[in-house]
Amino acid sequence: MSKAVKENNLFDYDEDSIKSLDWKEHIRLRPGMYIGKLGDGSSPDDGIYVLVKEVLDNCIDEYTMGYGKTVEITIEGKQVTIRDYGRGIPLGKVVDVVSKINTGAKYDSKAFQKSVGLNGVGTKAVNALSSYFKVTAVRDGKEKTAEFERGVLVKEHKEGKTDESTGTLVTFVPDDTVFRNFKFLPEFLEGQIWNYCYLNAGLRIVFNGKTYVSKNGLLDLLQRKTNEDENRYPIIHLTGNDIEVAITHNNDYGEDIYSFVNGQHTTQGGTHQQAFREAYVKTIREFFKKDYDASDIRTGIVAAVSVRVVEPVFESQTKTKLGSINVDTNGPSMKQFVSDFFAKELDNFLHKNSSIADALKKRIEQSEKERKEMAGVRKLANERAKKANLHNRKLRDCRYHMDDEPPTKGKETFIAKQNETTIFITEGDSASGSITKARNVETQAVFSLRGKPLNSFGLTKKVVYENEEFNLLQHALNIEDGLDGLRYNNVVIATDADVDGMHIRLLLMTFFLQFFPDLVKHGKVYVLETPLFRVRNKQETIYCYSEQEKQEAMKKLGTKPEVTRFKGLGEISPDEFAQFISSDMRKQLMRLEQGDHIQQLLEYYMGKNTPDRQEFIIQNLKIEQDEPVSAI
Repeated sequence: MSKAVKENNLFDYDEDSIKSLDWKEHIRLRPGMYIGKLGDGSSPDDGIYVLVKEVLDNCIDEYTMGYGKTVEITIEGKQVTIRDYGRGIPLGKVVDVVSKINTGAKYDSKAFQKSVGLNGVGTKAVNALSSYFKVTAVRDGKEKTAEFERGVLVKEHKEGKTDESTGTLVTFVPDDTVFRNFKFLPEFLEGQIWNYCYLNAGLRIVFNGKTYVSKNGLLDLLQRKTNEDENRYPIIHLTGNDIEVAITHNNDYGEDIYSFVNGQHTTQGGTHQQAFREAYVKTIREFFKKDYDASDIRTGIVAAVSVRVVEPVFESQTKTKLGSINVDTNGPSMKQFVSDFFAKELDNFLHKNSSIADALKKRIEQSEKERKEMAGVRKLANERAKKANLHNRKLRDCRYHMDDEPPTKGKETFIAKQNETTIFITEGDSASGSITKARNVETQAVFSLRGKPLNSFGLTKKVVYENEEFNLLQHALNIEDGLDGLRYNNVVIATDADVDGMHIRLLLMTFFLQFFPDLVKHGKVYVLETPLFRVRNKQETIYCYSEQEKQEAMKKLGTKPEVTRFKGLGEISPDEFAQFISSDMRKQLMRLEQGDHIQQLLEYYMGKNTPDRQEFIIQNLKIEQDEPVSAI
């Protein structure tokens, strides 16, 4: 490096290069550190739902401490209003609690023994990321209100008398310069609300006039998540001090475990979920006095586990993975706590319920038989996959992965990057090439399919190892032994918006539902929405995702704008693709509605061509020239 270059670099780095951000500026500059991904509301873990959760967490903490049995939520358009009937924020601290980092009552363990979080950030993040934020506290016949815009205090009302019941009222509107084109989806909010009710039996939540309440906790959760006809035995429901579990098995592959800490849904698991998995295996082995393989015991399991601990330590602000290992400051480790509970309660239950124990044993032995039958095929397939990965270019990988261990330094930023990790499953070389050139190499990977995948409905998992495409895809995702090793937080199916593209999409959906249903149940699989039309003149370009948007764009641009219909992903240039797969990409979550039964769905859509399905297609699928095809 020349002397001149060195001097220029030196002068570029001086006192003016050092900047200090206040709390709201830092949150707005690095929102991912506080609320995870931004999104547009099309995914249940998008930022707008985290904002709702942060406010609700405070309401639930009040209920847990014995104050206020009802929480009211109203969402009108983009405005959210949440009212609890707890103790209310102390009036003299209303402004500080929502605008000063590291300010809150949760640092006092006597006041909040087992609350969700102790970092004093939650409502501050909501405040900073909202174009409008208003908080009102009511205590002892008096009220105090403060109003903010993007974290800046714009009006502090004087204390006044009121006839309102004690509690806290928060109203906010997420900032649309941060959350672009966002929309609240009721089904995601309902799922969030139900979880709060299951974890707090007796709590009453009213959402837009509809009341939600659970009497039986996690038993109700599993009844809602499973189909009684597909369960191998009635749900086992066990409760103890600071722990509750519900367990059953079905005929699906993989594991489906819902874990919670202090009422927080830990979607990425943590020490409590791992303790559950190990303790369950240990207890089953000891009960049946046989050293079953752990995978045979847990295959097909559907379970929920909830623990309450003092001062939980999470691995990120969004609190999706528990890191703390002790139940109490001076108490047992999480592993020992859960193990002792299972050794007593589950063992006793199985001794008292021999029919359930027999059904469980049959399910384990069925898994054992299937695993042994596949052993040879699996070994050969894994060897073939290793060789293929050395030489083929099916996977263009990214730098960050979900299964990477976060470093001590820069941990928050690292985890934020992990949450952004996405793999696009594409068809053909042209589409793969465009996405590969346009992608963010840090967080976005591309897997290229060769031709149409096999229809795997009704086939056993043996086909996953015998079929090269399925085997390589399984290895790319690292889901052979469950979701623990999943390398990407988002799995996005990227196919053309035509009949062939839809067919490939359905075949991939069948693959995931048939062999890895927990990937779908935990909201990891999406379908990429790419624009169908480009409308432009010399001044402006508008990308449209429907015929209606195209007509509106043509009207806006006037005269005779140039209209291009994209019939394949390969027709979209890498420069354009870069806009569609950025942080605000449009993608549709593949989700199962309550009451959906996987095998029945697959039989209907992917089984033999029944008269019922033919009638459905005739009534619902209309294909017109140059018009998009609606997904089934």
